[in-house]
Amino acid sequence: MSIQLRCLAVCLAIACIPAFAAPAPGRTMQQVLDASNGTDWRTPDPRDTLYLDLASGRVVIELAASYAPLHVANIRTMAHEHYFDGLAILRVQDNFVTQWGDPNAEDKDKARSLGKASKTIAPEFERAMSKELPFTRLPDGDVYAPEVGFSDGMPVARDPKSGRTWLAHCYGMVGAGRDNGVDSGSGAELYVVIGQAPRQLDRNIAVVGRVVQGMELLASLPRGTGALGFYEKPEQRIAIKSVRLAADVPEAQRTPLQLLRTDTATFSALVESRRNRSDDWYLAPAGKIDLCNVPLPVRERKKPV
Repeated sequence: MSIQLRCLAVCLAIACIPAFAAPAPGRTMQQVLDASNGTDWRTPDPRDTLYLDLASGRVVIELAASYAPLHVANIRTMAHEHYFDGLAILRVQDNFVTQWGDPNAEDKDKARSLGKASKTIAPEFERAMSKELPFTRLPDGDVYAPEVGFSDGMPVARDPKSGRTWLAHCYGMVGAGRDNGVDSGSGAELYVVIGQAPRQLDRNIAVVGRVVQGMELLASLPRGTGALGFYEKPEQRIAIKSVRLAADVPEAQRTPLQLLRTDTATFSALVESRRNRSDDWYLAPAGKIDLCNVPLPVRERKKPV
């Protein structure tokens, strides 16, 4: 057979390959969510759900008791005793954080009492890995840790060699501000990440939870003009109406939410849908995903009829 005929035969053979031999197109995130079932979703524990109420609306924060139990307990105490009510958002630094607390914290005569809450807390920058602690590992690498993934809806990193794991500073994560002393972050001054993930903060400060609804209320605030984004004038500060645990709020006044579980096949499919985007707009799927680029879907919980 001549070279020309052999080439023609190969081309015909290739052309005859059945269409099903090609890889099936991936699903979009919305298609993954549409195919989810009730067991793929969870209702956050009211004892670990914090409501930060502003004049502009409500911010819902899920606390990470598994990673920062001492800080979460202290924040619960402050919420029970209405510590944050009437305080203010003090700092909004562009591409970094929004921070709130007592404007008079540095003035001993004017500072608000912490009541039964502790002023200092042992650092909870990381914790020991445990089989009882759920972990869904992401398939791609990370600059800051040997492994990254999700645990109970929280973005986490870990180092199997040292046996340590910690919460990561992704967009929407909430931390307890501190001074140079490692035990100085009591939770009386909290911040939320509103910019590109400052992962250099990981393991240097206690991360206590994440915003699950209302991020737009914190990320869209006017930027502070002072150093580090602090508001220079009292009238620039945004007043806090109240901070409550959902468990302390009548059920009729709670925000009924459900969060997608991060320990399911549905969540793994969602991760893949973001790694290899099949939306009509995308021409070149990335094939990888960063820890802080994985969204946590939230939906309104339907009340029983």
